[in-house]
Amino acid sequence: MANQWYVVHVYSGHEYKVKKGLEMTVANLNMQDTISQILVPTEEVIEVKQNKKKIKKRKFYPGYIFVEMTINNSTYWLIRNTAGVTGFLGGVKPIPISQFEVENILNTVANPDTSKPRPAVSFEKEENIRIIEGPFKHFIGIVEEVNHERGKLRVMVTIFGRHTPVELGFLQVEKM
Repeated sequence: MANQWYVVHVYSGHEYKVKKGLEMTVANLNMQDTISQILVPTEEVIEVKQNKKKIKKRKFYPGYIFVEMTINNSTYWLIRNTAGVTGFLGGVKPIPISQFEVENILNTVANPDTSKPRPAVSFEKEENIRIIEGPFKHFIGIVEEVNHERGKLRVMVTIFGRHTPVELGFLQVEKM
């Protein structure tokens, strides 16, 4: 029977600890044939803090890890008894995820859009923002349009008492 992918629910923020613990246990018990891969899908994002840009990894599914395994009594209880694991998706009888979903996740992780990391924050229409970079630095505006493909916002800023549209990059503004 071939290994299938299962979703394991873990304490949020403990994904890497659980992954490392499982990998060590699998190696110690020589179970690489029944538990072959453990994955925490992530993407690179740019986060702006105190006017400094940092590239950071963000988890696609916080609180979940993906395990490629053959489910049997010993593998089930090995996963369930690992510190930080709360259970399998599907409850007592774990349900494998479809091959289509697996390929989507693996493809996204293996071939990230590295042309430019995405901002960690998303913006919505009519949201108040503060401009933190460029000629309009320290101005406050309202988002009028969001263009995710280009990473741009059209923001209405009040200059000399008149509303003026300004096009800004996601990294030039912060939420208020």
